Amino acid sequence: MIPAGVQVFVALETVDMRLGFERLAGLVRERIGYEARSGALFVFVGRRRESAKVLFFDGTGMCVFYKRLDHGRYALPDPPTKNATHIVIDDAKLETLLDGIEIEPRETATATRSRRVH
Repeated sequence: MIPAGVQVFVALETVDMRLGFERLAGLVRERIGYEARSGALFVFVGRRRESAKVLFFDGTGMCVFYKRLDHGRYALPDPPTKNATHIVIDDAKLETLLDGIEIEPRETATATRSRRVH
């Protein structure tokens, strides 16, 4: 369960899923401008978009949650600006993203619901 009100940052560039705690924490500093031990959740998606890692600090140490989808691929939203390196989402959108459902439809502005990406 994701704590209510926690900040969630999603990196918009894919990463190598072999990266561990220290390198992911470095990417948090470099790409997002935060410290990994800030209490926020930091989401990274792999190059093939089949797996994701969530880096977070639980108060006693760094943790990594790793998920690989059985079917489909993770869909990252389009960057809000040309130079955006990350987006901020809420806990409900994080759960949707981790289920493999696109969190912001890319088709048209009239799309009314998210769809599962395959």
